[in-house]
Amino acid sequence: MKKILYISAVLFLAACSNNKPKDKKAELADLQKQQAELNSKITALQAQIGGQDSSKIADISVIAVKAGRFTNYVQIQGRIDAQDNVTAYPQANAIITAINVKVGDHVHKGQVLAQLDNSVLVQNIAQAQAQENLSNTLYQRQKNLWDQKIGTEVQFLQAQTQLQTAQKQVSSLRQQADMYRIVSPINGTVDQMDLKLGQVAAPGSTGIRIVNADVLKVKADVPESYSGSVNQGDSVNVLIPDANDSLKTRISFAAKVIDPSSRSFAVEVKLPHRMDFRPNMTAVIKIANYSKANAFAIPVSSIQKSENGDYVFVNDNGVAKRKGITEGATSNGLTEIKSGLSNGDQLITDGASDLEDGDRVRVIQSVN
Repeated sequence: MKKILYISAVLFLAACSNNKPKDKKAELADLQKQQAELNSKITALQAQIGGQDSSKIADISVIAVKAGRFTNYVQIQGRIDAQDNVTAYPQANAIITAINVKVGDHVHKGQVLAQLDNSVLVQNIAQAQAQENLSNTLYQRQKNLWDQKIGTEVQFLQAQTQLQTAQKQVSSLRQQADMYRIVSPINGTVDQMDLKLGQVAAPGSTGIRIVNADVLKVKADVPESYSGSVNQGDSVNVLIPDANDSLKTRISFAAKVIDPSSRSFAVEVKLPHRMDFRPNMTAVIKIANYSKANAFAIPVSSIQKSENGDYVFVNDNGVAKRKGITEGATSNGLTEIKSGLSNGDQLITDGASDLEDGDRVRVIQSVN
């Protein structure tokens, strides 16, 4: 209404100030020009008055920007494996005549787990042992004669050679006999038994699995892109979801070779002995591959994006101020800010998405 009265008054004064008749078209053009200028001024004044309207104040939450240590983590899923997890296989084709252990038994390195039929070899060993004893007797007698300078050197050497041959024969047969026993290569617990009494065992087909659950580790594959930042000795957080447990340790092994099929490299993390940890459990490892002191880190949700770049809003004495930022790494819901913020800035979190630069704001929650 003010706008209409103001324009009418201007038109009236313009008409009264000139009593001489004028060209109607020229007069109309002049008045339209004046109207356009007035409309522009009115619009500008209304915008200023609207920006100062105390009723348009946005409620916000802020947090104080502080410098601190920022650590970026690479999160990888792996699994628990036993440091010693082996299967003892038979080394000969023969019938199983005895099984000395069962699943769950604790065994020690070198213990005989099962026996295969070696009756023929036992007889051969007995014969070879008798021949060795005879050869040893003949050698000792020939040696005594040779020491007394009786007999020839050839006779002494023949007796010595026959004894050595007999000893090697016995040793060879005993080694063959050992192949008819399944022996535990480690200390551990029998975890799986694939053999049955009376069954014909075959090398590499069925065996007895032994696991040393006292020494466990987490194995995982890290993408090739992190090959320059993940190394042996790096700090790592390990989470075992099924055991509801977690711990902080370091990478005990990081492979130097990239797997060409998966484009990743293997890492291992040794675990302490705990009753709840079992081989093949799922484990989540978080590797600290980047850390910086005196860094600014803010919630990812407070960052907004535009065609001109990312930005945030800060509270500047009750006025929302837009600031462009340069981002770094993101980890655990926080993003490192390399430029754009200063220590002590009041970063607007809740309510920032509806703000414009210069809007008046009211803090309803502040976190220092």
